[in-house]
Amino acid sequence: MQPSDVKALLESRVDGCEFHIQGEGCNFQVVAVGEMFADLTPVKRQQVIYSALSEEIASGALHAISIKTYTPAQWQVAAENPGA
Repeated sequence: MQPSDVKALLESRVDGCEFHIQGEGCNFQVVAVGEMFADLTPVKRQQVIYSALSEEIASGALHAISIKTYTPAQWQVAAENPGA
């Protein structure tokens, strides 16, 4: 899979989020930015992304996924302070 494939899957399965994907093969880093994360715990945020990719994870098409989730306000701060 390519990052664009993972992004397309997420965009078709999770509404209202912006995705930034890096990686190759079956190992990817997913950054999801959306207002939907405002009222969710960190675990629930991760579950949103994992559930959207559950078929690909189960099949082995995706193996290792690192997920970071942000609200738009959190993303703005994170983008300004990449080391934070």
